Amino acid sequence: MYKMLDGNTAAVEAMKLARVDVIAAYPITPQSTISEKLSEIVASGEMKAKYIRVESEHTAMSACIGASLTGSRAGTATSSNGLALMNEMIVAAAGIRAPIVMPVVNRAIATPWSLWCEHMDTMSQRDLGWMQFFTQNCQDVLDYTIAAYKIAENKDIMTPAMVCLDGFFLSHSMQKINVPAQEDVDKFLPQYELTNSYLNPQDPMFVSNVVGMNDYTEVKYQQKVAMDNAFDVIENVFGEFYAKFGRKLNIIEEYKTEDADVVLVCMGSMTGTVKYVVDKMRAKGKKVGMVKLVVFRPFPYKYIYEALKDKKVIGVFDRNSCLGGQYPPVCTEVIAALKGTDADIRDYVGGLGGRDVNPSNIEKIFNELLDIHSGKSYKHTNWIDLKENPMDSREVFKYV
Repeated sequence: MYKMLDGNTAAVEAMKLARVDVIAAYPITPQSTISEKLSEIVASGEMKAKYIRVESEHTAMSACIGASLTGSRAGTATSSNGLALMNEMIVAAAGIRAPIVMPVVNRAIATPWSLWCEHMDTMSQRDLGWMQFFTQNCQDVLDYTIAAYKIAENKDIMTPAMVCLDGFFLSHSMQKINVPAQEDVDKFLPQYELTNSYLNPQDPMFVSNVVGMNDYTEVKYQQKVAMDNAFDVIENVFGEFYAKFGRKLNIIEEYKTEDADVVLVCMGSMTGTVKYVVDKMRAKGKKVGMVKLVVFRPFPYKYIYEALKDKKVIGVFDRNSCLGGQYPPVCTEVIAALKGTDADIRDYVGGLGGRDVNPSNIEKIFNELLDIHSGKSYKHTNWIDLKENPMDSREVFKYV
């Protein structure tokens, strides 16, 4: 069945189809309509679940952890500073191995205040033990949310997951969505069964108790093994999803990379724009290509290596700044993945605070990379959409 849905409503539809048992969420722009719509359909009886009203995102995640540990499929949603407020319980959910799935509507973290898209909110949580899936469009939001539950709940994984969607570009963008029938989702995604904890008053279990130095490292290593195991599970689940619903899900997606002289790596809603520019420049005889990252955590090093090992010039577009670091997060990971090759990897930052990633800037990136490939120039523009005189904008410090 086809429906016109925005990205937030697609996330709601996915959580309903996944038969989430317990929802605890706190509204924050641009995620608010997810928590609001979930509360409405639970109150009306359209969705059979328990909706817990909470006073903060920290409490929302706490409630989801408790629900998950009792054997209930749990879900929440957040964005930006709400995700930052969850931080303590984000780590707890991962360490307890609670397979919660959470749509995160990407938005810049204050300060300065912004209500618009940036990836720094989820990037700030990237090493805390959650899987992260980045979506290109509203169909992706629905599909990856359903698939994420099956991956997270696998007995060899038992790891929570974020399904990331760009604020306003996807969260409030209406698109035609193919919504599967409930009976088909039920066949794909069985009822959640506890595998690592249980409730039994006769045999009490401690959860999140203090672990001494003799065991702490090993517990963290178990989380690492789960992340390492995730790729086989993700591939299997994506294969099952394609067989059931006819839509292909990807860990990474290569677009016209086979004969490309230069390739741009990127993720999120901007990838649609990049594809458009690739087609436009190909029509002019310029050999450019794109690699779209979907799974960012665990990072698909082997997949990136196989896709790019023979490429001499590669650009990486991050929709987040990396203050104090040599390269922003996605670029850092790509450099690590291609260690040992002679690839010239260039970092690009743009689209911060909701600024549009427009075709002209993507074309500028590709032309710079082509100039590097041909030897015409070895310079590139790190912050691709920066204004001409950035230090004159809303001065905090007066430079003399």
